[in-house]
Amino acid sequence: MKLIIAGGSGQVGQVLARHHLAAGDEVVILGRRASAPTSPSTRVSRVVGWDARSDGPWMREVDGADVVVNLAGRTVNCRYTPENVKAMLDSRVESTEAIGRAITAAASPPRVWLQMSTATIYSHRYDAANDELTGVIGGEEPDVPAYWSNSVKIAKAWEDSQSRADTPRTRKVALRTTMVMSPDVDGIFDVMLGLVRKGLGGSAGDGRQYVSWMHDRDFVRATSFLVEHEELEGPVNMGAPEPLPYREFMAAMRAAWGTRIGLPAAKWMLSIGAFAMGTDTELVLKSRRVTPERLLRAGFEFSFPNWRIAADDLVARWRAARAARART
Repeated sequence: MKLIIAGGSGQVGQVLARHHLAAGDEVVILGRRASAPTSPSTRVSRVVGWDARSDGPWMREVDGADVVVNLAGRTVNCRYTPENVKAMLDSRVESTEAIGRAITAAASPPRVWLQMSTATIYSHRYDAANDELTGVIGGEEPDVPAYWSNSVKIAKAWEDSQSRADTPRTRKVALRTTMVMSPDVDGIFDVMLGLVRKGLGGSAGDGRQYVSWMHDRDFVRATSFLVEHEELEGPVNMGAPEPLPYREFMAAMRAAWGTRIGLPAAKWMLSIGAFAMGTDTELVLKSRRVTPERLLRAGFEFSFPNWRIAADDLVARWRAARAARART
């Protein structure tokens, strides 16, 4: 199978590339520079240059590919200034439109287009989970900062860009993705474990906000499942079936690491910390209670449905990887 991963140099792209290379697939990454990744843990068939916006020679790779996965988009780990919000929006819409044009122009288009989206499209809520069938799209919640609606607008525009693409021979799936947890350096799990290791892994705010997540091995298994199941198209929630409140989420991480100490952070402390780090508190304080109803109904079985079990596995792999790096 030939797999194209656009924007594949990040954490999720590396996780997918490793999985498919191990399976013997041909992997082509579309990246800013046509050169091999610096990470020795990731080997790819080829890295083809593109600017995530313009047509170019990279489009030839899409013609004849089996699957295209588009992960491109400016990081959300930034302050939500007007300039950054525009950059996040433009990078997602323009790259998606470019992929759509490449598929439309292909003589032999891919059979599946997996387009990254985000579970942030759903509303901030505690009372019930948001699934694809009954979930509430966010942006109009009365009890949250008004600027949080920007994230929802970006998510909607992202998905609309894929929906508008004229690709009648290619099935389209929008991956409404939660936090993908892997032990990779600088990934979200690595960052959060760093807080635990420093004794800072306590509640954030009141700790009631839900955390939705997905183990990296379930993520790659689910993407393969979506490729195989032709009846699945449109939005699909990519998250474990058991989201949990932040305070419980961090308690499980502390237990996996082997510590009880986790200093809490009040909202005002988070605001100061986020400003200093150049990021935004929405990433921590928004309650993302998301469940994967469509995957479950289609028969997908999670290897790691429970965060406590997943955290134990991820900590063990993180320690093993760090020990291996120390020996080299």
